[in-house]
Amino acid sequence: MAHKKAAGTTKNGRDSNPRYLGIKIADGATAQVGSIVVRQKGYNIMPGRNVKMGKDYTIYSVKEGKVKFGTKRKTSFDSKIEKKGIVSVI
Repeated sequence: MAHKKAAGTTKNGRDSNPRYLGIKIADGATAQVGSIVVRQKGYNIMPGRNVKMGKDYTIYSVKEGKVKFGTKRKTSFDSKIEKKGIVSVI
């Protein structure tokens, strides 16, 4: 008989790194040129004035100014009207 417990294998012994998604600069705060305002997965928040969107849907500032969040009514491809978030730098 074994005097130690046998070390078995496990199938879920890995963990991925966190994504750190979300709003990085709050409404009313100042943003520098090139600073990340929102990191998101997918097209949830649309870019407004003086911001651009990267290929991983990250919204970043193009000019220096105050961050302004708002909403916009948008018609989808199947004629549904939905509210989308919009972020701008003024």
